[in-house]
Amino acid sequence: MTTVHTGRRDFAIINRSFWPIYPVIGEALLRLAEDLSSDYQVSVVMQDHAAIRDRLKEENRGKNVEFFPAKAWSSSSSGVLLRALDAVYFMLWVFWSLLKCRPRLVYVSTDPPVLVPFAVMLYAMFFRAQYIYHLQDVHPEAANVVMKVNPVLFRLLRWMDKVTMRRATVLITITQEMAEEIRKRSETTSPLYVVDNPAVSFDDVQPPPTKTQGFSFCGNAGRLQRIPLLIAAIRRYLDEGGSMSFGFAGGGVHAPDIEQLAKSYENVEYLGLVSASEAAQLNCDYEWALLPIEDEVTRYAFPSKSSSYVFAGAAVMAICGEQTSVADWTIGNNLGVVVSPDQDSLVETFFKIERGELDANDHVVDRSALKARLNFDYFLGRLKEIMPLQVKP
Repeated sequence: MTTVHTGRRDFAIINRSFWPIYPVIGEALLRLAEDLSSDYQVSVVMQDHAAIRDRLKEENRGKNVEFFPAKAWSSSSSGVLLRALDAVYFMLWVFWSLLKCRPRLVYVSTDPPVLVPFAVMLYAMFFRAQYIYHLQDVHPEAANVVMKVNPVLFRLLRWMDKVTMRRATVLITITQEMAEEIRKRSETTSPLYVVDNPAVSFDDVQPPPTKTQGFSFCGNAGRLQRIPLLIAAIRRYLDEGGSMSFGFAGGGVHAPDIEQLAKSYENVEYLGLVSASEAAQLNCDYEWALLPIEDEVTRYAFPSKSSSYVFAGAAVMAICGEQTSVADWTIGNNLGVVVSPDQDSLVETFFKIERGELDANDHVVDRSALKARLNFDYFLGRLKEIMPLQVKP
């Protein structure tokens, strides 16, 4: 059961993606709320995809936490217009929820971007509250990479987010490259921290006796992941006699294209939307994991699936330019190889791996230090260190 508080709350967490649908950030923020609820009055505002009150009761989660679930009208595979309308609806829900619980400190992320953080900024300004702004992506630039935003609207959204950044008590982001963009764009003087996102739990994963020679991809098959290029390269590789396997899981706008690929080739499997443990198991089953990303967007975002690939013991094939944060992360941590985002390079690399010229075992070395930065306890510890929560006597 959740607790209904009275009076002004100490702390509110706002993130549209939440437990149990989103097993990484959603789970982490639920744990944060549960942990802080022993000393503070905590409220959570999120979108409800899975009858969350019933799930909380079934799994005995969220005790002493007050929840404000908004109805979800869209998903990652929905059209741009519907997602935009849903973001506006959630912004209004957030503002109403904040007026109802009036927290002294708010944690808000860029999910959804710009509008909701701006609403939190307005609330904080009028009600003398503080807020922590966690930028999982930098918008509207990240969206503009996929679909060009109207120039007038782009300037308006950018101004709104700049104001939100400058008034934040604390800013958090996930890569140094993103931190540099935030500083340059907003000229904020607020403290800015770089904190890695945690990885999905691998507690229930059973490592196979022998990994499958091939590649896994788990996550959003969206507009930023170079999925059409990847599909074309896989088709060509298999048509030219390639024998390695490919396993996909997840949703997104290109999910139907992946499903069609799986129907056309025995070497390709598509599991659709799966649980976190099933996705982790798929990653663990394969020697390599695919990490395709548009170059420009790496200035404004970082693929969330990357941390899970570390724990899976898979070598990483990053499909991007060499001058990107994703390439630096892959090579700097000796996690795998970086392949130029063109069909010829991809097909050539597939065949090199098949012939044994590139060995996954060369990149699955001691990852203990990196894993330590990517576990839930470290992530929660860093958030609590950063948050300006007043210690109660």
